[in-house]
Amino acid sequence: MQRRLVQTAIPGPRSLALQKEREGHVSGGFGATVPVFVEQASGGIIVDVDGNQLIDLASGIAVTSVGASAPEVAAAVAEQASRFTHTCFMVTEYEGFVDVAKALARLTPGDHEKRTALFTTGAEAVENAVKIARAATGRQAVVVLDHAYHGRTLLTMTMTAKHVPYKAGFGPFAPEVYRAPTAYPFRSPVGPERCAEDALARLTEMITTQIGADRVAAIIAEPIQGEGGFIVPAPGFLKGVQDFAREHGIIFIADEIQTGFARTGTMFASEHEGIVPDLICTAKALGGGLPLSAVTGRAEIMDRMAPGTIGGTYAGNPVACAAALAAIGVIERDDLVARASAIEGQVLPRLRTLAEDVPAIGDVRGRGAMLALEFVVPGTTEPDPAAARAVAAHCHSEGVITLVCGTFGNVIRLLPPLVIEADLLADALDVLEQGIRELG
Repeated sequence: MQRRLVQTAIPGPRSLALQKEREGHVSGGFGATVPVFVEQASGGIIVDVDGNQLIDLASGIAVTSVGASAPEVAAAVAEQASRFTHTCFMVTEYEGFVDVAKALARLTPGDHEKRTALFTTGAEAVENAVKIARAATGRQAVVVLDHAYHGRTLLTMTMTAKHVPYKAGFGPFAPEVYRAPTAYPFRSPVGPERCAEDALARLTEMITTQIGADRVAAIIAEPIQGEGGFIVPAPGFLKGVQDFAREHGIIFIADEIQTGFARTGTMFASEHEGIVPDLICTAKALGGGLPLSAVTGRAEIMDRMAPGTIGGTYAGNPVACAAALAAIGVIERDDLVARASAIEGQVLPRLRTLAEDVPAIGDVRGRGAMLALEFVVPGTTEPDPAAARAVAAHCHSEGVITLVCGTFGNVIRLLPPLVIEADLLADALDVLEQGIRELG
């Protein structure tokens, strides 16, 4: 049984020494949520170089859903690495790439004929989805949503909503990217009941009057917005967006990079909304901890590209493909979709009870093992990022890794590995609750 163990201050002396060494060699542009250096990790625990055992409520930002060193993934990586580590799929091919594509065709929403392109990072998948949509439609405009996060490359940074730290000082930005309203129930100007209807009306009006629907290649949306604050859209909004896109020949892209592979209690979060994307972007949990991403979509769209027009040197690396197949095997064998729902059942009621007692909690939301608390100045909806930072700092000092997110920096997000033990998760929640109650 895994347990939390705090033996030193966090960070401890060995981590502090390594941090000082890091500062002399690594770009200052890299941040560190918890400045500890890791010795090993498995299940729901990360062990640092000072012997502290920290409960992992981050999963490397939704990557290690099957654990940071799942035996099946480690074995598959070792076996593939012993045969070959790289050839470049565009030079000489290998079965693993095709097998991952077959698995994605089977698992992603919709029973239409599909094709897949593999890449390395989530941002790369999003960027290629946009390229594919533009090539397939002959149009240039791309519509993204308020509070969106899609990556850090020039195009995906442009598509991302939050200015600091993702965009500040990095302009000029890519052209033909337009931002439309989203359905954020907690902050809807018309209230949660009319949120979807209002946001959809404003989005369609903006596209029709300001851009021209016949100029739009794609609308891209996260079924639950990640970095933007784990925003669960008001019911019906995304279905309305998809219907509008279909009516006007616009490709609907679902960015499931953070939500995919059982994280939300379905294999893909699009299923909660009853939508079948034309293209779906995946990464993070796909590779079981190794860098791998994908665009999967309708065959008639994906096959519009001429040979050589998409790809990359490391795209669909064979070791990463082996890891992905093993991770998918664990997700299906151990029914981690159901485990994500069980995590929601354990965590969400407790957070809602806590919110009734603590006025600083403005909203509790999420699905499956993708849950969040939004902090506000009590009695208002004014964001309180200082409260979120204080709670996160308390958790870190007590050996629980949590992440702050949100456009306003006022959201604590919980992303435990789907294999975390219930008792370990309960201990982490005790620490989180203590930190929140100390706000008062």
